[in-house]
Amino acid sequence: MDLPEFPFPLRPYGPDANWSYENGVLTGWAGARQDRFVPPAGESLEPASDAPRLLGAPEGDFQLIARVTVGFAAAFDAGVLYLHVGEREWAKLCLELSPDKPTICTVVTRGHSDDANSFVVDGDSAWLRISRTGKAFAFHASTDGERWTFVRIFALGTEEQAGAALVGFLAQSPVGEGCVATFDRIEYRPGWPEGLRDGS
Repeated sequence: MDLPEFPFPLRPYGPDANWSYENGVLTGWAGARQDRFVPPAGESLEPASDAPRLLGAPEGDFQLIARVTVGFAAAFDAGVLYLHVGEREWAKLCLELSPDKPTICTVVTRGHSDDANSFVVDGDSAWLRISRTGKAFAFHASTDGERWTFVRIFALGTEEQAGAALVGFLAQSPVGEGCVATFDRIEYRPGWPEGLRDGS
């Protein structure tokens, strides 16, 4: 799928989300109990559960920004900006019903997933941003698309893996019957943010 905001193509991974793009709005549908999460307390190394993703391969430092709106119907329904460097090395920046209030949440998976809540959002929309410089990635979120709240910074994979990372969008409904997520105000920028913690 070619979106005008991106200098590279996006392609679907995982279950079919019937991704569509019209008038600047990308829409994806997660099916019942679709998620991408490896429980940290689990002793088993069963394959990670799966959810629909639409991903592409950026070059160099970048920022991916989108306003995410979620049709919340069940706990943990979410619209997600997603980052993938390996089969068991990936990360999610989510607007998620966690479990009863819309919340900015993050997951970083290195074999098993961690799970951390950041702040509660008033309403069903928020702006999310993933950035990369070298092998470092940063997550930010915003309620207005102007002032950004730092959520976390982390390294993922080797430098070579990080440089070949896939980035894009995901929809999930881990315990529900399905969820629709829309992404608009999509913007792709080359370069790293000027400051991580100053709101820029």
